[in-house]
Amino acid sequence: MQLLSQNRRKVVLTLRVRSVLKIITRSVMTTLLFALSLPSFGLAQTTGKYFEVTYPASTHTNELTLGVTYRLWVPDNVKTLRGVIVHQHGCGVGSNKGAETAAQDLHWQALAKKWDCALLGPSYHQGEKDNCRLWCDPRNGSHKTFLRCLSDFAALTRHPELDDVPWCLWGHSGGGFWASIMQTMYPERIVAIWFRSGTAFATWEKGDIPKPNISAPALLVPAMCNPGVKEKGHQRFNGAWTGALEMFRAYRAQAAPIGFAPDPRTAHETGDSRYLAIPFFDACLAMRLPARVGDPLRPIDSRQAWFAELDGDEVQPGGKFTGDFKQAVWLPNERFAKAWLEYVRLGATSDTTPPPAPTNVKAVRNELTWNAEADFESGLQSFIIQRDGKDLAQYPEKPMNRFGRPLFQGMSYGDTPEKPLREMKYTDATAKPGARHRYSVIAVNSVGLRSKPAPAR
Repeated sequence: MQLLSQNRRKVVLTLRVRSVLKIITRSVMTTLLFALSLPSFGLAQTTGKYFEVTYPASTHTNELTLGVTYRLWVPDNVKTLRGVIVHQHGCGVGSNKGAETAAQDLHWQALAKKWDCALLGPSYHQGEKDNCRLWCDPRNGSHKTFLRCLSDFAALTRHPELDDVPWCLWGHSGGGFWASIMQTMYPERIVAIWFRSGTAFATWEKGDIPKPNISAPALLVPAMCNPGVKEKGHQRFNGAWTGALEMFRAYRAQAAPIGFAPDPRTAHETGDSRYLAIPFFDACLAMRLPARVGDPLRPIDSRQAWFAELDGDEVQPGGKFTGDFKQAVWLPNERFAKAWLEYVRLGATSDTTPPPAPTNVKAVRNELTWNAEADFESGLQSFIIQRDGKDLAQYPEKPMNRFGRPLFQGMSYGDTPEKPLREMKYTDATAKPGARHRYSVIAVNSVGLRSKPAPAR
């Protein structure tokens, strides 16, 4: 499908729905968008719809000189989207490749679905010799391409509100660098920011890049700095630790709602940080999303805030905190404060509730398929297959995660599912031909709690 206009600049849009449909569509003056979608990128287990747009590198001044692909997940049955959760990868070829699955992450999808938000995973086409700042400093053009993708997705998804809804920005390493500058450029659009081992603050303070204007609205954006403790003193990554600490202290001195959550188990890898990042965004979305789409973000509710000393081992509500507020770790509410305290001690958080049971379980002879959503608090580790009321198998047999708790989708260095993505599909190879059995599927979260059995229909 081709756009008839032959203007000077074209953008290649690709919409991946089970297979990739290439739509060469967009010119400067004329746009023709085809909103075609099927449930997933060929994975039977997921609900919602996926969309993808790709933009080639630009040769024009003040535009992005690297190619980039954006992948978007939209929950089913959402009449009006309220925001976008942006999962921004770090620098390097490996990070770019790892980010290709960000929109397919079941745990981040659970957060997006709860708040009627879309989940966006950018992936820049950075080569081995390309300077990361070509994209991670948004002033070099990536902010324009980011806004363009939202506009194009607004048409592709038939959700015109995507042009205007606010964003939650999660950034790892160079992604945190990008988010910290976006904070100064678009504070009115940002619900909250999670800086995992990355910020541009120290870089602009040293004069290595132009220092942005840090406005009063920028200092009202809730943020959490999350470096790994093992980055401290590290030959390569020490700057991620010191930069986060410098930013925290500078912003907190101006009463900004910013916290510091050091991960005791990691260096630059993301580890199990999602078990605190997702509750952080959950708390901030609850406080800040407007009741009506299109209205301004609400200010944080300072009455809910809790505080902790930077190196402290207890948390207190604002009314009881006796330390120096301008040096204290800001925490959005009591529930998050207690999770923060557990995380900075252990590098993860606990969960006492079972995951939701699988849905749409089907058995055709000895082949089972099902859908499942991740446990909001602790994600999804595996499934138990039952036959005739007894445990038959665990799927996968040995869930893996090199960087944290074992998960059904695995986990990359940068907090994204690892390829190949598993299907929610199991074949009972031990069933005898012609035998009839009753099957059920149980979901298991990352702390080992089981859902109720979901029988096959």
